[in-house]
Amino acid sequence: MDCAGDSGCLVPPIKWEPQCSENTKIDKLRKLINDKYSVNLKTYKEFHQWSCDNYSEFWEEVFKFTDIIYSQPYSQVVDEEKNIADIPEWFSGCHLNFTENILRYNDDRVAVFATGEGLGVSKMTFRQLRESVTKYATALKKMGVQKGDRVVGYIPNCCEALEAMLAVASIGAVWSSTSPDFGVQGVLDRFTQIRPKVIFSVNAVWYNGKIHNHLDKLAQVVQGLPELEKVVVIPFVPDALFDLSNIKNGCALKGFLPNSDEVTELKFEQVPFNHPLFIMYSSGTTGAPKCMVHSVGGTLLKHMEEHVIQSDMDRDDIMLYYTTVGWMMWNWLVSVLAVGAAIVLYDGSPLVPKDTVLWDLIDEIGITFLGTSAKWLAVMEDRGLKPGKTHKLESLKAILSTGSPLKPQSYDYVYTDIKKDLLLASISGGTDIIACFMGQNWTVPVYKGEIQGPNLGCAIETRDEEGKQVFDEAGELVCTKPFPSMPVFFWNDLDGKKYKKAYFEMFPGVWAHGDHCCINSQTGGIVMLGRSDGVLNPNGVRFGSAEIYNVVESFKEIQDSVCVAQRKKDNSEERVVLFVKMATGSSFSSELVTRIKTCIRNELSVRYVPTVVLPIDDIPYTINSKKVEAAVRKAMMGEEVVQKGALANPQCLELYQNIKELQNY
Repeated sequence: MDCAGDSGCLVPPIKWEPQCSENTKIDKLRKLINDKYSVNLKTYKEFHQWSCDNYSEFWEEVFKFTDIIYSQPYSQVVDEEKNIADIPEWFSGCHLNFTENILRYNDDRVAVFATGEGLGVSKMTFRQLRESVTKYATALKKMGVQKGDRVVGYIPNCCEALEAMLAVASIGAVWSSTSPDFGVQGVLDRFTQIRPKVIFSVNAVWYNGKIHNHLDKLAQVVQGLPELEKVVVIPFVPDALFDLSNIKNGCALKGFLPNSDEVTELKFEQVPFNHPLFIMYSSGTTGAPKCMVHSVGGTLLKHMEEHVIQSDMDRDDIMLYYTTVGWMMWNWLVSVLAVGAAIVLYDGSPLVPKDTVLWDLIDEIGITFLGTSAKWLAVMEDRGLKPGKTHKLESLKAILSTGSPLKPQSYDYVYTDIKKDLLLASISGGTDIIACFMGQNWTVPVYKGEIQGPNLGCAIETRDEEGKQVFDEAGELVCTKPFPSMPVFFWNDLDGKKYKKAYFEMFPGVWAHGDHCCINSQTGGIVMLGRSDGVLNPNGVRFGSAEIYNVVESFKEIQDSVCVAQRKKDNSEERVVLFVKMATGSSFSSELVTRIKTCIRNELSVRYVPTVVLPIDDIPYTINSKKVEAAVRKAMMGEEVVQKGALANPQCLELYQNIKELQNY
């Protein structure tokens, strides 16, 4: 296959080009490095190569360029004698505090805009945020929370979640969170492993125009976490039930926080660079969720590189990233505050009370960066929205998309119906690195269907099954050099076996990320092709499911699709099975099947044509809007999908069981 999406040529059309000016922070850092190290880096490609070849020097310069606040200097950036599989320690000797860096500004500029379904917009300044964090920290310390203790949130995307997290980090304790849409078992699968001391939650949430009581689920979660000493409940929906009689160790937020005369000074506990900050979780669709521990310094430094350098943000920016607290994009969004820019916390459906709600907020607040998912952009297009005509969007300068591959036709939609002069940046990384390997870049063009290229300091490449580097064909995404936001360890993995198995089993000494992608040798752009466990291999021809989706979901009759492999009972070969969910008002037919197969044959390859095409009423997604091919494959084969708590719609897996057309293969 080639990297050009649906364009049919190696170099797809350019959708956006940078201005000639060299005033971006990428350019400023490049020139600084040229002067300091007597090199002559002229292009981003050259700069990226230098940043990987000299990763110790590069990350030291980022540390200085982004003005990381620390109390004790480092004795060594990183031991270059160790390779990435050795999980080397970064900035040994350095002591710092995450919250101190996030709250570096203490003024009356707005730090947080908070809103949600049908709600007005509330504002909080940097000074007010610091005062609130001080109250939370006082209360946590009073009840005995110390450095290293775990505090969790089962909580919506609200100011209270942000305040609690920053208070926890100020003490040197560890934060972990899931969103209220997680089921009880999904939460317990995660939190029982880390044994939290405190949990923050809510009485109810709004979603799709309805109040959803949360206390029953919370009571069951609390019952399954015997180490909990305090359950702090926020009256998030004031009109909803607030009866804590069934919540062991429960108290209302108001009763938990101190009176003004009891508040102690906010102290930033200084911890090592590698000290745990966040515990994140794998999706859990193929087994118990793995608990990935991310460090204070590594998370902060990688996020600062992406916000300050890749995004070129400053204090005048405002970012809305549509996310829940259970997705790493929430942790990523929060770090924007360290730039001195503002963030927007939105909770609820992005389509209620009307499907223009996020576009309305852009004009009302003056949002400059909108972060969303490929799926949401596709929904906007399917609904015929043309925000460029209905809204001003004067402040908007970038749209960031992640969660799943951005289809080529979405590039056309954004630049035709939203805004011509903005940066559309498909970004990709993951929970595993709590950051991005590739994404936004103001110094190189946007080509249709492609991520612009790798981020600085990320030595990524694609490899074939033999471990050979490849271009212009599908391969495994790998990283060959260490980077600061690697997990420092997995929780309950004392010998490191789970960690090693997760990333270093496929290619010795090289991080295999679990993604299938293609790097264009001419543009440097990257096409994401789905998760490696969604890779299809009929007749020995490997390709990613996203390639099929790009073609199939361009059909107006098809709302969604999922493509999986079915192995023969004797394991001798496999065939491709495509399930299509029809759009409202459209019907499945043999004529449609013929057109689908013809289109795939013409646009991709005869080898990519699915053997079986079947209609389906629903398609499983994780709560973070990621399509789950692995769960479909298990259900098809009659195997149990154990970790259903990670799925938004687990009941739909029954649709894939005992399908007549798939029997006796």
